[in-house]
Amino acid sequence: MTPAPRTRRRGGVVAAAVVAALVLAGCSGGDEPDPGPETSTAGPTRAPKPPRAEAAPRPKVGACYRLTYEQALAPTTDVEPVRCKRGHTAVTYYVGTLDLVADGHLLAVDADRVRSQAAETCPRRLPAYLGGAERDLRLSMLRPVWFSPTLEQSDDGQDWFRCDVISPADDERLHRLKVPPRGALGTPAGRTAYAVCGTAEPGTAGFRRVPCDRDHRWRAVTAYELSGDAYPGRAAVRRIADERCQAVGKERADDPLTYRWGFDYPTRAQWRAGTRHGLCWVPD
Repeated sequence: MTPAPRTRRRGGVVAAAVVAALVLAGCSGGDEPDPGPETSTAGPTRAPKPPRAEAAPRPKVGACYRLTYEQALAPTTDVEPVRCKRGHTAVTYYVGTLDLVADGHLLAVDADRVRSQAAETCPRRLPAYLGGAERDLRLSMLRPVWFSPTLEQSDDGQDWFRCDVISPADDERLHRLKVPPRGALGTPAGRTAYAVCGTAEPGTAGFRRVPCDRDHRWRAVTAYELSGDAYPGRAAVRRIADERCQAVGKERADDPLTYRWGFDYPTRAQWRAGTRHGLCWVPD
């Protein structure tokens, strides 16, 4: 009898991370109101100052929000916090202060030098907040997003930036944060709640990343590392991913004579952004 095939391979997909673009919108200024005619009284009079809008309070660490997917990707937000015991999709894990002065000059809140402060700080601070090892974060759906004041708020003296953690449910919705994210990846329950699964075989048209408590067919089980400063090229990265993930698929298979595995890998653009790892997938 002809023996069963030793392996069945499945191709890779490009890993996509949820990252909010820090581009601010809004405007400030406007014409001064007409002070009205001068009057002849005992003394000179002054035109009344235009009323100022009440400044929004500085965000607080630990605040919870019910953000939509679109709101989470916006550069600014006016969504009010909700009680954390109610359903919510985002939690603030860090609030920082923007440095708006360079070489003695005041910078606009949407200047590249200012925008980069939140873009660098928020991803860096997320792992310590979530707990666990770096591989646990890579195998989770949890991602950072950040917000800054509008130009109008900045003109009013606000200089904060806010880091929130979210969990995408798919490409259009956010997942409810049913397990408090603080320290979650340091516990089995938290790692399970935010684990990464796929709706179909990696590399097929029906594949989407989803939390594992949603309907799925494949599961990401480990992350593999890539080294070097220069991008190895797509063919080389696929070959490395295939070799690493084949070993993982074989190790986890019930039958060592027939098993399947999948993988994803960073694109050249993601490599330039600092991504040096991919994920190995097995049927679930």
